[in-house]
Amino acid sequence: MAMGEPKPRVSGASSTTDSYSTPSASPTPTPAPRQPVTLLEPSHQHKKKGKKVFRVFRSVFRSFPIITPAACKIPVLPGGSLPDQHRSGSSGSRVSGTLFGYRKGRVSLSIQENSKCLPSLVVELAMQTMMLQKELSGGMVRIALETEKRADKEKVKIMDEPLWTMYCNGKKTGYGVKRDATEEDLNVMELLRPVSMGAGVLPGNSETEGPDSEMAYMRAYFERVVGSKDSETFYMLSPEGNNGPELSIFFVRV
Repeated sequence: MAMGEPKPRVSGASSTTDSYSTPSASPTPTPAPRQPVTLLEPSHQHKKKGKKVFRVFRSVFRSFPIITPAACKIPVLPGGSLPDQHRSGSSGSRVSGTLFGYRKGRVSLSIQENSKCLPSLVVELAMQTMMLQKELSGGMVRIALETEKRADKEKVKIMDEPLWTMYCNGKKTGYGVKRDATEEDLNVMELLRPVSMGAGVLPGNSETEGPDSEMAYMRAYFERVVGSKDSETFYMLSPEGNNGPELSIFFVRV
């Protein structure tokens, strides 16, 4: 399963397979209508605090450029591999994870208790969607989101941190920003409500991207492993026998 493959295409709340014969003349595509939000509250939904702070961080840091690669602080084992609790037998809870974004825009990560629930976490990552697609085509992707450990953060849950330094396969790419789910985020999650696993494209419906653009997505189950109060990891679960990309997302305070 690779992000943004042309099949299946999702329109409305159903998934259909398109034929790719090119007509001699095609009308301008009409943006898909917004879907009424029927997603449910997560069973362990906690009160959101500091919404204004998150919005300020997002407005400031989303415009930061992709920056010069630097070393990731995640510990590396001999041979160049990352420590992998999932492979050593640790068990965790299963959640639904979705990576989505316009091809030339930044990709976002949404974590849901399941595909029928409202997102419990949305992070705008420091990487263009088409660059993540390229990395996934290589078969193995490790995303590390780091924030500094400080005394005044002892009571802040790691997933409530507003700003992260992001690394992809050991290279620094910029800053990831946690945000409240936007209207467009919720529309995407509503369209993908019947999809448990898969990859494809959604019709464009953005004032900035225009109706001719398409939003790529990849949805899968992830195993959530809590290492400590300063580390959580999400491991993508592939269907048995599937040789698709391997993806792990690390959240750490260092």
